[in-house]
Amino acid sequence: MDESELQALKRRTNIVIFIILALFGILVIRLWFLQILRGSQYLKMSENNRIRLQWLPAPRGNILDRNGRPLIVNRPYFNVTWNKEDAPDPELIIRKMAAILKVNVSEILKRIREAADYPRHLPILLKEDIDWPTLVYIENHQYELPGIHIETLPSRKYNFGNLASHLVGYLGKINEKELKKFGDSYLPSDQIGKMGIERIYEKLLRGEKGRRYVEVDVHGFEQREIMEQDPLPGKDLKLTIDINLQQTAERALQGKAGAVVMMDVNSGRLLVLASSPPLQLQEFIGGISSKNWKAMLNDPLKPFINKTIQGQYPPGSTYKIITALAGLSEGAITPDTIFNCAGSMLLYGRRYHCWKRSGHGAVNLKKALRESCDIYFYHVGLKVGVNNLAKYAISMGLGRKTGINMPNEKPGLVPTKSWKIRRYKQEWQEGETMSVAIGQGFNLVTPLQICEMTATLANGGTRYRPQFVESVIDADGKVVRGFRAKIDGHALGSKHSLALIRAGLVAAVNEKHGTGSVAKMKSILVGGKTGTAQVVRLAQYRHLPAKDIPYKYRDHAWFTCFAPAGKPQIAITVLVEHGRHGGSEAAPIAKALLEQYFNGKAAKHPTDK
Repeated sequence: MDESELQALKRRTNIVIFIILALFGILVIRLWFLQILRGSQYLKMSENNRIRLQWLPAPRGNILDRNGRPLIVNRPYFNVTWNKEDAPDPELIIRKMAAILKVNVSEILKRIREAADYPRHLPILLKEDIDWPTLVYIENHQYELPGIHIETLPSRKYNFGNLASHLVGYLGKINEKELKKFGDSYLPSDQIGKMGIERIYEKLLRGEKGRRYVEVDVHGFEQREIMEQDPLPGKDLKLTIDINLQQTAERALQGKAGAVVMMDVNSGRLLVLASSPPLQLQEFIGGISSKNWKAMLNDPLKPFINKTIQGQYPPGSTYKIITALAGLSEGAITPDTIFNCAGSMLLYGRRYHCWKRSGHGAVNLKKALRESCDIYFYHVGLKVGVNNLAKYAISMGLGRKTGINMPNEKPGLVPTKSWKIRRYKQEWQEGETMSVAIGQGFNLVTPLQICEMTATLANGGTRYRPQFVESVIDADGKVVRGFRAKIDGHALGSKHSLALIRAGLVAAVNEKHGTGSVAKMKSILVGGKTGTAQVVRLAQYRHLPAKDIPYKYRDHAWFTCFAPAGKPQIAITVLVEHGRHGGSEAAPIAKALLEQYFNGKAAKHPTDK
């Protein structure tokens, strides 16, 4: 080997040595990176593979009526979850669980896809609220189902079925939008309040989850408990609602669409808040099926609408309370002002009728309220004007939200001249004032607004905000928040004017020819006002008896009242959709509640005087 070949071999040897040293250096650097720089992170990941964090659900707070009777409590609710990291053969587990849960494989795959963006350590919810035989089978075959776990959650038990369903609401599985909103405080399998009290007071009711750390083996089976932190129960809500009165109202509304509101006139406490038809609360546990959801959506009686605060109707003759107040307060009438009712009157060539076609004769304020004479209130409305009617209506709580702590409350509508110009680009007509004066035309109200109006009239002019929570109670039984009455305003007009109107309403129930005589009681003096709200006037139905008019074209039936007349305690408002006549359809429901309240069948409460 000559010198040149020796030098070439030496160069090749040096290159090989350099490559070996470089590879060794890379290996050392990588080891330093893994062991020193990222060592703590990988140690934590290793421990996470060995240690599992289990969230312990907190018992949800109970919902009680005003006398402490449990309306909604908790019951065990069993979900099936799957941790994919602990399953050596995922496809086998999917097939097995589809058979055990009696669902299609596609349904399980759908749930897995929905959870694709969740952290891998979080379990995937396969099915909610499994039955007892399924639970027992899974527990007995646990070692054949690696990664499958039973999650025990507190669900809801409705002690009185669907009672007050629109008020209490329901729970449902949390969705992606809610998960993003609430961050780390919820898991994908959690239930959350979706409607009503369950949603409004979610933070108070849900409590705080506990934690449990356990050591698991390579297959995910639990070996030992490392640490446990107990959950904190949610707070109980004691409502102002009375279960007995609520039951009476809802039984009376059965098979009808409508609403009943009953309020303490001296505080704003709601004793009854009933909307019919009710929601089927049991259907929502574990998730309502699309079939049942569509059936409820297509129900012509519209169960999803909370008619107490979302149903907007013409007030009919209940609005005559406003017209009378405006007339007295503006000096347009006195109690002795007489208008003659011949059954109709002419205005600019158009004839406007009274409900009593034969007429009421000479009518003063008391008679007008007692017999609900339309002609009298046509005259008062024309004298006062629509803008003044609106002013007094708003002061009594109409045309605005009541402020009740419930979402999606409707404000109703109190029309004015400027409103019509904005809305229709047209001038106001005097004939429209006549319609408004008897509660027709553009007027719209909710049953809660009419009850608030009645309560304001009854107590002498103070408008209390309607409320339904009496107190918030912690796990130790301590009241952490009590009821405080809230005054939102006062009625325009004098106490004397309000007293005159109350006297007219007492006559409507207790005197001959009174439209509300059905609500008359032997021992309690009641004041009330009937109302018939026109839905539509079609010529082809005018000649028919009311019972022969198609349901959707029938008038709505109103009755609103207060008692006892001398020192009012409660106000009740009843609305029956397409009930035709307030005196025959709505007043009997109010009377049933009056009898129950004053005859002691409803449990007495410390706030009752």
